[in-house]
Parts: sequence; C-alpha cells; structure tokens
Amino acid sequence: MGRQWRDGRGKLVVRGESGDVTLPLEIASSLRARRRGLLGRDFVEGALLLSPANSVHTFGMRIPIDVAYLDRRLRVISVRTMKPGRLGLPRLRARHVLEAEAGAMEGWRVRSGALVEVDTDGGSDAHDRPDSAGTPSLPS
Repeated sequence: MGRQWRDGRGKLVVRGESGDVTLPLEIASSLRARRRGLLGRDFVEGALLLSPANSVHTFGMRIPIDVAYLDRRLRVISVRTMKPGRLGLPRLRARHVLEAEAGAMEGWRVRSGALVEVDTDGGSDAHDRPDSAGTPSLPS
C-alpha cells in the first residue's frame, strides 16, 4: 500500500542536479479536501498535493493551473497546464497529483522524470521518501 498523508501543510522538495527547491505544500488527502482542491482560489502559495489521485478537472476554477502527475515513488510522470473548465484524463501510473499556479512548476524544475519529496514535520524523514522497493516506508 502506498504512502498516505493527512490533510494539512508541509514542504515539497524538488530534487535536481543543480540543487533542491523547497516550497510550501498543502496536502489534500480526504475526499472533501481533494474535491475542493484549488476551487475558488485566485492565488496559490506553493503547491497542493492531491493524494490519492490520478486525474483532475478545472471546472469552477478561476485561474489556469499547472498539474504534475506523480507515480508511487513520487517521480513526475508528466506536467500539464490546464485552463479553467477542462477535464484532465487519468494517468495510468499516477498515484498523486500536484497542482500550482500556471507557470510555477517550470520555475521549480518540476518536469517529467523529476523526483519530489514530501516533508510533513519540518525534517526530511525517510517515511516521506520511497524505499528501495519503490513504496514509501512507514514511520517506525
């Protein structure tokens, strides 16, 4: 079974060859929080992680958004910019979806193949990174 987070806040770390990028993260894991997502917002600070999720829509959105589909290892499968009123098709290997303001992910170097980490407690814990088998390990 994959990693499960609770609704709340944390940090997203985007790993890269030229250094890491750390940014604010909002986590939406409950059905209610995932349904709400970025609806009705005009501004997004950092990114929103929807988990579990393999597709999104932008019906009712006020702004275009960047959408990154993540696999079970938190590796980026693909990144798309979606205008309001669109339906994103499900990605077969996607287990999580990141949303942010349009254009933000390019600046953060979130692109296909990039690896991200989720930090929910202020430290970079192994339970928020995939283990060698590819599934996030649980806290001890």
